[in-house]
Amino acid sequence: MTLEFDFEPFFRQYLDLVEKADAAFDRIRGQFSGEVRCQIGCADCCHALFDLSLIEALYINHQFQQTWSGRSKERLLEKANRADRDTYRIKRQAFRDLRAGKSEREVLESVASQRVRCAMLNDEDRCDIYAFRPITCRLYGIPTSIRGEGHTCGRSGFEPGKPYPTVNLDELNRQLHQISAQVAAALKSRHVKMADILVPLSMALLTQYDDVYLGVGEEGPEKEQRTTGEKGV
Repeated sequence: MTLEFDFEPFFRQYLDLVEKADAAFDRIRGQFSGEVRCQIGCADCCHALFDLSLIEALYINHQFQQTWSGRSKERLLEKANRADRDTYRIKRQAFRDLRAGKSEREVLESVASQRVRCAMLNDEDRCDIYAFRPITCRLYGIPTSIRGEGHTCGRSGFEPGKPYPTVNLDELNRQLHQISAQVAAALKSRHVKMADILVPLSMALLTQYDDVYLGVGEEGPEKEQRTTGEKGV
């Protein structure tokens, strides 16, 4: 990042959530080892569509810039660009469906059924950013809930209708938004919706989080910010 700003206090708050997510996954896997079927070589979760909050996008972008360089980095960014185009196409269609009168539930279910190969999934079906992968990836494979509805990996052994320990993603997202709002306030960003921005992983890797993008300092030419809004559609 070219911006002169200390993100570390906010990154530490984010890493606290990462630690809690990892602990929740380990605890549930320990209790339900037969139901949690995550293993090396399984990449089902690496084709799911989801978005990152501002703080998570900033952290992963920072780690990516620190870890990769040269031609290897260029190849990953080329893959990210292809994945981002596919994701953008799907979300544009979702927007059109909403405008055409489809219910939000129908649109979200349609988006959830789409599959785009993650740009960070390599030829061996291993994650190239595994050490700093998103929280969503860390929780995939155990029961989660969104707006009161339970979800889990289709390859898991969790049975529908049975009670299981469940991670509340609404609460997790609330905390991620809270940290993002703190970042936007500390930056004194002129973008009033900065904390609400949600982007796919591919866009988080491609974005240059500089003073122009983040709305810091004197106002200049705006860069396009491809966002999905608060509801991720």
